[in-house]
Amino acid sequence: MTTYDDRASLTDLTAVVERVRGSVEGVIEGKPEVVRLSLTVLLAEGHLLIEDVPGVGKTMLAKALARSIDCSVRRIQFTPDLLPSDITGVSIWDQQRRDFEFKPGAIFAQVVIGDEINRASPKTQSALLESMEERQVTIDGQTYELPSPFMVVATQNPVEMEGTYPLPEAQRDRFMARVSIGYPSPDAELQMLDVHGGVSPLDDLQPVAHAHEILKLIEAVRGVHVADPVRRYAVDLVAATRTHPDLRLGASPRATLHLLRAAKASAALSGREYALPDDVQALAVAVLAHRLLPTAQAQLNRRTAEQVVQEILQRTPVPAAPQQQPGFGMGRGATAYGQQPPRRL
Repeated sequence: MTTYDDRASLTDLTAVVERVRGSVEGVIEGKPEVVRLSLTVLLAEGHLLIEDVPGVGKTMLAKALARSIDCSVRRIQFTPDLLPSDITGVSIWDQQRRDFEFKPGAIFAQVVIGDEINRASPKTQSALLESMEERQVTIDGQTYELPSPFMVVATQNPVEMEGTYPLPEAQRDRFMARVSIGYPSPDAELQMLDVHGGVSPLDDLQPVAHAHEILKLIEAVRGVHVADPVRRYAVDLVAATRTHPDLRLGASPRATLHLLRAAKASAALSGREYALPDDVQALAVAVLAHRLLPTAQAQLNRRTAEQVVQEILQRTPVPAAPQQQPGFGMGRGATAYGQQPPRRL
């Protein structure tokens, strides 16, 4: 496996992402945009919520992403009888040592797959709050750091399905993005029958990147430049959700931070060392919609949070680029926005 020194360029590092992308797309056919969003969240140090009906490949996507990286992986099947200590761990009395010994729970891994997270009780769901936000676990007054990189990939069925508990607002707000896989196209489903008909492609899936390479990528994403007008654009989008008449709960400041981090990761995936408003626009629905609560009237009118975000995107002015940089714009090969010159990461 190739390693990189501290002077490695962003272009060199994104070759690692291409290997991971190809590995995951070999399992999840016909959903390149879903795979890209998953990698964006990984590089932005966020957590991913996959919500869709049963049988469309939610757990398959989570497993393919986890197995493509050579790091520790734990899977938690959320059930109504799952306890918080099953996730975080528990202190057990050791008779020989005559002292308590901490037994780590399933959360102590670099990639944690939470399958059907909304089938557990809210009490158990809340066990993830500290670990997802602060990347640590506190048990009996003792704090334990979680490994790095750390990512929670949770799947859930739609709330309307039987046996589910809606995720509380504080829990949803800790997920950087929500994605729906959707049904495959007929051609992709036909190809799936050929690929998955005999043995599962997960059986032959081998890691194509090391954890230290992912950490290198994350460090590169942190260095992506974001100009002040792009930052202001992200703030304006989030602020508009707090005053929209169809919403009784807008996005939090954490949402603004997640939107900015995701935009930087998206720019890095595109081979750029600077973020554009295009990056913010492309990720706004995935990052903001699951945090919003429509009003009762909006629900009666069948207005979804995704539709509200799309409306806000249309109404919010996009920052204009300086005239000396004519390449800046929607869908065009833009040059760097702002005063900071391109640099090696």
